Amino acid sequence: MQVAGNLANIKTYLLEQLKSIYELSVPIGQLSTRELNARLVGITDTLDREVAVYVNRQGKVVQVSLGDADTVDLPAIHRQSRSDRRLSGIRCIHTHPSGDVRLSEPDLSSLRRLRFDCMAAIGRSQDGSIIGALGFLSGETGADGMEELSSFGPVSERILNQVHLPRLILAVNKKLGAQTAKTTKEEEERAILAGLACSGRSGQTIEESVHELECLAETAGAVVVGTFIQHRDRPDAAFFLGKGKVAEMAMEIQNRGASLLILDDELTPSQQYNLEQVLGIKVIDRTALILDIFAQRARSREGKLQVELAQLKYNLPRLGGQGLSLSRLGGGIGTRGPGETKLEVDRRRIYTKIHDVEKQLDEIKERRSMHRLRRRESRIPLVALVGYTNAGKSTLLNKLTGAEVLAEDKLFATLDPTTRHLVLPEQQEILLTDTVGFVRKLPHTLVSAFRATLEEVQEADLLLHVVDCSCEQYEQQIAAVIEVLQELRADQKPTFYVFNKADCMENESVRARMLQGREGICVSARTGENLAELQRRIEQFFRESRVTMKLLIPFSDGGAITRLHQLHAVRSTEYAAEGTRLTVSLPASEREPFEKYSEE
Repeated sequence: MQVAGNLANIKTYLLEQLKSIYELSVPIGQLSTRELNARLVGITDTLDREVAVYVNRQGKVVQVSLGDADTVDLPAIHRQSRSDRRLSGIRCIHTHPSGDVRLSEPDLSSLRRLRFDCMAAIGRSQDGSIIGALGFLSGETGADGMEELSSFGPVSERILNQVHLPRLILAVNKKLGAQTAKTTKEEEERAILAGLACSGRSGQTIEESVHELECLAETAGAVVVGTFIQHRDRPDAAFFLGKGKVAEMAMEIQNRGASLLILDDELTPSQQYNLEQVLGIKVIDRTALILDIFAQRARSREGKLQVELAQLKYNLPRLGGQGLSLSRLGGGIGTRGPGETKLEVDRRRIYTKIHDVEKQLDEIKERRSMHRLRRRESRIPLVALVGYTNAGKSTLLNKLTGAEVLAEDKLFATLDPTTRHLVLPEQQEILLTDTVGFVRKLPHTLVSAFRATLEEVQEADLLLHVVDCSCEQYEQQIAAVIEVLQELRADQKPTFYVFNKADCMENESVRARMLQGREGICVSARTGENLAELQRRIEQFFRESRVTMKLLIPFSDGGAITRLHQLHAVRSTEYAAEGTRLTVSLPASEREPFEKYSEE
């Protein structure tokens, strides 16, 4: 049997003493024995380090671990998911070198997270006798959603060993079983965030990036309980973060009862695996978090297929390296979406699934192409709303067209594109399309998977770039959107900037500075401020690319009138003896066939 923990510079005879603890046993139903307690405290007196043993309900010692002066690492054998309705069947007995046997915050956090039958701390009092304290789950849940704990001590060793464990375990398990069961998806995930600031980083600061990561985590349904930021020249090859920072995080994870670590940058499969092994909790990166949000938001068949494709491509290289993330297929952040049940099958089946999904998306793309062809024939201009996520695109679409698209103050509140017909004040007809929001560090797998949807941007006659002017980092958000537009080869499209949420920005000089060097307008989709002017400016854009003509078309040329109606060009109609008089507004490219009817 091996001893866990840091065994560097431990003398052979002490290592043999630690190994000999495996030979001891505890009577069933009893917490510990005098001999076991004496061995543990004796080694601690010699080394001034914590020693822990893990005992099952049959009284067998299943693990011995050596720590430092303050803490002891939890062995990997216990880092497994336990039923939330039952205790683990393992109890932990460990020493406190200081003699203060009151359970520490890490002790209580480990007790709650690993669901030990109980947690005991023992030590030597000032008079040399052994004393201890005991903690256990009460079976109740507090107002903050955390499970409540009960503890007592310090007490003498004799009193501690008189605790009737079977009765205690039965009572706690009965209370736990009586609580209303929750599905994994309904459970609250407590997340720790971590970001790395490398030298030479430009644009967005690491603090801003981690703050955005926090918003993304909350959108996904996690409760953020801690944040870590490290400054390094380059990421660590094994853990992404430095080993010292990882050790610091391990302690905070225990203290906070965290069940999830989210990194602000994309991890390699080996880095993710290494972090999970050391920390004992699920680890995901920013890309997996965004994919999870998209999986929650997708409603249409096309949207679900695109999310599935992105998930499959993201997870394919991680099949051999992921640990806890792939072992928890029941749900939770980073494991949701249509593709989650396929992640543990072999690569051949993954490739087959990717091919099938891409084939279905190609069929949808063909149907979209047919719709676009008919739209081009109708000559109704297409205006696409683009912008950073949560800039207010859906709210603007709803306000202008009366659509009922979901609009919430959340990142990626809407995912599937929506197109609505809009008649402008001077009867100019347009199609207004709401597209998926962009974000900094948008995963390339998403841009590739959503290319069929984002083609709406490529087909647009005009882009309305919606910007949240209440955000201090609006310039960086504009740059992030332009970067994605460049990837879509749509950055040269005519663009009109719409600085939304102007009701949160009363300073006129700040508004003027935002518009400096840009063709745009400040509006408020919520209050309706300047929306009429926005429509007028859109209409002016299309008017400048069209020509107005007065035509007299003989009754014998009825086909010409039909064509004008197909182009949605007719503004007024009069009937005369010579024929039909029309006032029309035509695209400049369509002018020539009607020159012969001009009265000008």
